[in-house]
Amino acid sequence: MAVTYLRFSIAAALMALCGRIYAQDAMQASGGAPVPAAFSIQIQAPEAIKSLLARHLDLQRYRASADLSDAEIHNLMLTAQQDATDLVATLGFFSPEIRISLQSPPIGESQMATNNAPVVQIEVSPGPQALVGAVHLRVDGAIAQDPEALEQRQRVQDLWMLATGEPFSQAAWDNAKQQALKQLLARRYPTAHLVSSRADVNADAALVDLELELDSGPAYKLGPVDVQGEKRYGAELIGRFARLQSGSDYVQSELVEAQQRLTDSGYYDSAYVNMDLNGDPANAKVHILVKESTMQKAVFGIGASTDSGARWSAEHTYNQVPGIDWRAVNKVTLSRDSSSFSSDWTSQPGDSRWRWASSVLVQRDKVGEIDVNTQRVRAGRFTTDSELDQSYYLQFERTEALYREIDQRNANEAATANYAFALRQFDSRPFPSSGWGLGGELSAGTVMGSEQEPFSRLVLRGRYYQPLGQAEGNLFARQHAGRIVYRAQAGGVFVNNSSNVPFSQLFLTGGDNSVRGYKHEEIGVTHNGVLTAESGRYLATAGVEWQRPIVINGLMTEWETAIFADTGAVTDRVEEFSFKTGLGVGARWKSPIGPLQIDVAYGVATQAYRLHLNVGFVF
Repeated sequence: MAVTYLRFSIAAALMALCGRIYAQDAMQASGGAPVPAAFSIQIQAPEAIKSLLARHLDLQRYRASADLSDAEIHNLMLTAQQDATDLVATLGFFSPEIRISLQSPPIGESQMATNNAPVVQIEVSPGPQALVGAVHLRVDGAIAQDPEALEQRQRVQDLWMLATGEPFSQAAWDNAKQQALKQLLARRYPTAHLVSSRADVNADAALVDLELELDSGPAYKLGPVDVQGEKRYGAELIGRFARLQSGSDYVQSELVEAQQRLTDSGYYDSAYVNMDLNGDPANAKVHILVKESTMQKAVFGIGASTDSGARWSAEHTYNQVPGIDWRAVNKVTLSRDSSSFSSDWTSQPGDSRWRWASSVLVQRDKVGEIDVNTQRVRAGRFTTDSELDQSYYLQFERTEALYREIDQRNANEAATANYAFALRQFDSRPFPSSGWGLGGELSAGTVMGSEQEPFSRLVLRGRYYQPLGQAEGNLFARQHAGRIVYRAQAGGVFVNNSSNVPFSQLFLTGGDNSVRGYKHEEIGVTHNGVLTAESGRYLATAGVEWQRPIVINGLMTEWETAIFADTGAVTDRVEEFSFKTGLGVGARWKSPIGPLQIDVAYGVATQAYRLHLNVGFVF
């Protein structure tokens, strides 16, 4: 027997909510005294079904109706039979055995709790969960005739989330339809819509055939940009940050990134970027509405981290210094092991997207038993983009390290020319599930002072997200399997006498973003197998982490679990690397301000556990 079946549990959920409100009103009407229950409900079923019925079964809202007769309760039980059948079907169980019976009130201590009310007992044997049979996915509209959209059409098919053989549920079916539509909305077709959908259920065979028809609508291209809200900084600056090219294809992520660049620039408190869908699709107007930041502002902050403890900061920003139109940011930071003053000056971006920058830093750090005073001056240019950041600059740095245990003070100076880059190819930020990133820094210069000599410094780092699951499988199954994250970092300082190099140019590791299970910069040069915080010439770290989404009732939540292993070492001789390892577990939350990382790690070398907290994704 084949039937067509589509059922949403929204109405049942609303009725259950009304039942709870009704019960609260009844208690208030009785002066706050408990209202005798007409009956209680006991459900015996697999956990997912039990949870669904407990939340949405219509019978729930009548429990507080103490004036129900036995005949009325029996009528409600007959209605509950069909209601439960419909609800269980939303999970893909179309041939359940549901037995509802009225039992005598319990005896003993629980009798007082139920006020001698009878018990409605619901027993559910769900039977087999239906699987997806044939899938017919059709995409009409302009995309069907556009040869340039062949790849996008194929992507809708390839990323379909409910393939043949997958367990069927109403939630998974709704999610699959939404994801297919998003593939069209994300690029070129912002007016795409669902034309029709159909789920044909064959209860005897426990199969569901799916049909979905989408219409792409016309293809859109960006037209002229209309700017509103500019007063202090001008429309030209908005265009340089937005970087939207008239005549290019509409890409939803590019509008989002343009909006993000505007808000991240510091010149605007808020920015809204959208496209006019009512005009000519081939020349659609782009609207940018901004709320400009004040010319000057002061920000005071407090915070804490597992690496640096409590932290206090004060920052003053002057967005447009008179005469040069540069931004000046002066900041003071105080924490348990560090205090600093910095002054950063940056020009507005030009047509080439490159910006001039200069900075001064004065900092004092406590690194183990070493007090380090640093003074640094830097000047150069930089540019940022969604995929590639670059900078080149000249730098003069002086450090003074006081070794408290031996009462020795070393002062070193160096002048360098530097280049740094970060190349990213992640599927999304700040919550990537696949892709890679590669970054590096190269410095070349000379050690100053009485023993001048050339030196160079190189640091490379990488991160790779490998989705799990079979590549030919559907996206839904692959996302549930999670991903493996690999990361590595290597660095070296190349000089004849490293004791002449400024302390901050050498290496230490350990902490939230390197080797977990150890304090921040706790791992340094090892002497006779003993861990020290003495900096060294060479660095190597690596880590592997399995991140897996937490799934409830077949749907992914905003939380993930993590299992990881980190290792790292610092040495003065490459042949003497002695790696320190950390093992641990953690949780990840896709919070509104970025990824929240909570880890508990065991440092094998220290034989101690350490909590690590971190927010944000930076590469």
